[in-house]
Amino acid sequence: MAANRLDRRRFLAHAMAGVTTLLLGACDKLSESRWFPRILDSAEAVNKHVQRAITGQQALAREFTEADISPDFKSNGTQEPDDPAYQKLMKGGFKNWRLEVGGLVERPGKFSLAELRVLPSRTQITRHDCVEGWSCIGKWKGAKLSALLDKVGVRPEARYVVFFCADAMDMSGDKYYESIDLATAYHPQTILAYEMNDKTLPVPYGAPLRLRNERQLGYKMPKYIMRIELVQSFADIAGGNGGYWEDQGYEWYAGI
Repeated sequence: MAANRLDRRRFLAHAMAGVTTLLLGACDKLSESRWFPRILDSAEAVNKHVQRAITGQQALAREFTEADISPDFKSNGTQEPDDPAYQKLMKGGFKNWRLEVGGLVERPGKFSLAELRVLPSRTQITRHDCVEGWSCIGKWKGAKLSALLDKVGVRPEARYVVFFCADAMDMSGDKYYESIDLATAYHPQTILAYEMNDKTLPVPYGAPLRLRNERQLGYKMPKYIMRIELVQSFADIAGGNGGYWEDQGYEWYAGI
């Protein structure tokens, strides 16, 4: 009996090794097919639904204490946009900067930092998790995105909030953009941050305004926000995948 069990185990091991070899050899063919990438994309949707089923749409990311704040918070990506319009606003202390909000809203508008500061705000100490594998803890204060959306009035057909930024990510000059769904936009920890560690948001970290969206990876938290647009689909927005990095093949839903 023991010998039979051993023979069966060896057979299964060899069979699995053979299947693995076949799959690895077929990877290139699969990636070139139309149906296989669709299966991979569907896994991302499963990830989103499973996370929300387990934690709930309003569950909070962990918050920390002042003692946990990282002494050196890494700033990745663009450190200072070289866009002439941004440079002019920066040199003027962002006094003339306005956040434009449009698309599928009832009351499009432009908002100064002073106007955003009078909206209901939230302060939170949270961990930033980067797709590159590092994490830092920082303190953020900003206007609740939900409060701004309530102010402009979201139309029923809107499904996504798209953020357009001042920083160009490559030599093509294409500007960074990112998007989230309405459930994330109305999450209590989703804020438009204008302060970091009790100081005005520094330029390397996204001044004058960046998104903090604590239940997703760092590339879902765009810096240097200039415009927000509510849309029904990504079909007519930039690369059509919902974000700059998503256009390069990253997942749209980067939940943690």
